[in-house]
Amino acid sequence: MENIEKIRHSLAHLLASAIMESYPKTKLGIGPAVENGFYYDMELPKDFTAEDLSRIEARMRELIKENQDFTGKKVTKIAAKKLFKDQPYKLELIKDIEDKEVGTYQNGAFLDLCKGGHVDNTKEIDPNAFKLTKLAGAYWKGSEKNKMLTRIYGVAFATKQELENYVKMQEEAEKRDHRVLGQKLDLFVFSDLVGPGLPLYTPKGTILRDELAGFSEQLQKEKGFQKVWIPHITKIDLYKTSGHWDKFGDELFLVKSQESSGEFALKPMNCPHHTQIYASKPRSYRELPLRYMETTTCYRDEKTGELSGLTRVRSLTQDDAHIFCTMEQVEQEFENIMEMIKTLYGKLGLEFKARLSFSDPEDPKYLGDKANWKKAEETLERIAKKLGLNYTIATGEAAFYGPKIDIMVIDALGREWQCATEQLDFVQPMRFGLEYAAEDGTKKTPVMIHKALLGTIDRFLGVYIEHTAGNFPLWLAPVQVAVIPISAEKHSEYADKVAKELQGHGLRFEVMAENESLSKKIRQAEMQHVPYLLIIGDKEIQANAVGVRERGKGDLGAMPVEEFLNKVKKEINNKS
Repeated sequence: MENIEKIRHSLAHLLASAIMESYPKTKLGIGPAVENGFYYDMELPKDFTAEDLSRIEARMRELIKENQDFTGKKVTKIAAKKLFKDQPYKLELIKDIEDKEVGTYQNGAFLDLCKGGHVDNTKEIDPNAFKLTKLAGAYWKGSEKNKMLTRIYGVAFATKQELENYVKMQEEAEKRDHRVLGQKLDLFVFSDLVGPGLPLYTPKGTILRDELAGFSEQLQKEKGFQKVWIPHITKIDLYKTSGHWDKFGDELFLVKSQESSGEFALKPMNCPHHTQIYASKPRSYRELPLRYMETTTCYRDEKTGELSGLTRVRSLTQDDAHIFCTMEQVEQEFENIMEMIKTLYGKLGLEFKARLSFSDPEDPKYLGDKANWKKAEETLERIAKKLGLNYTIATGEAAFYGPKIDIMVIDALGREWQCATEQLDFVQPMRFGLEYAAEDGTKKTPVMIHKALLGTIDRFLGVYIEHTAGNFPLWLAPVQVAVIPISAEKHSEYADKVAKELQGHGLRFEVMAENESLSKKIRQAEMQHVPYLLIIGDKEIQANAVGVRERGKGDLGAMPVEEFLNKVKKEINNKS
């Protein structure tokens, strides 16, 4: 564990220590280090509020200055139950531990159940480089079936300067929060009647989804992908054969039939269905590579406490595809996919890194032959080097059926998000008994490649809304042009004429003919981040022109309608 992780984990213990001093009846849950900081889940007294955080934070600084040692000790489960007899959540954790002994750590007078990963002494922690940030509700173990606890969040870094930089970045991130912008720009909503993690897209939000999916499908068709369609439910036998049932059975939404006794599930992924299209008739090497694509929705029973806007949902739409090919064809197929990824993210103005997600040889969760895994991972790294990718290797991040190249998108705030992916799979073709007739007449098993350019479109939209702060490029913007007559009475007729020309060229527009001041209508359009505003008054009507304002650039002056149309059509066609 890196030292900053040890610092963050130690601060979680110091937080619990300070809490227990002031509120000794508090029931403690867990307190891990997380990205950029730490948190601790606990059952606090009802009178504890966010205003108490500054006092707890000050006490944590005092504890740090006491130069407390962190001392670890293994004890039997029986002894641990006695030590934590007044802590029901700790007792539950002890019960879940399979080993005969459990780890404990002490700092000062505070003892916690923990397997380790701390600083040796609090003098290693800069008392000015952490901050308690907020309170939130969190179901115990992430399940809404359990009690709601209070989660106290904190951020922590090695230095005060790093903390200050992070706080500034978070202030900017709050302005870009896709959940806030989604409501402000009328893109999507959630409904208690529909359920958590199930977004509903408005007409404007649907335009974003359709334009992104359409561009993805266009790129795939150019590379020889054929569109298929599969149902949203399946017999669970399909996932038992693929191996997903054993690995992800808890994430499946089960469906009960009133007509038959068979067990069904909402599909959490599409690859097993696509294998059955391949398996529907005999295949020859002459047909390979065979490429199936589909933009479709999957369903996963994510824990309520882990849901977050569009970035973690229960209904996730993917631009999914699967390639069935020979081992000799893998390299070219991966190059084709990476070419599409570079084109897509280039047009969207997004930079990315590659993460080679490999298996952990010590982890038994990975299915298939170890020799095939080694061969697959060597192939992916060779491809990454050949394509000149900026990549890192992440051991233990592979899918259970094969290694993958995950695309880590870097947003405007420097945050990394996993979006696109291309995965090599030797396991599922064998489990489903897929075959093709080779050139020498023998039967061979194809290799399967899983691909998604956007990944989960919902998640991608959450990332992209925050990256652009809602300032979408013209080709993607739900409303591309706002037509604004200065006077509703005098200029609306000409505004409607301009609107018909825009409509004739397939542009998305709104006519703002309300009886409001010009400045107010301009402000409203700018708050909706409309790329172009066309101002219409007496001078524009006389010149058969429009006054053009471009987002981020201001007034471009008057120009004939035809000239404006040529300008925007070129921009849309180039996706610039």
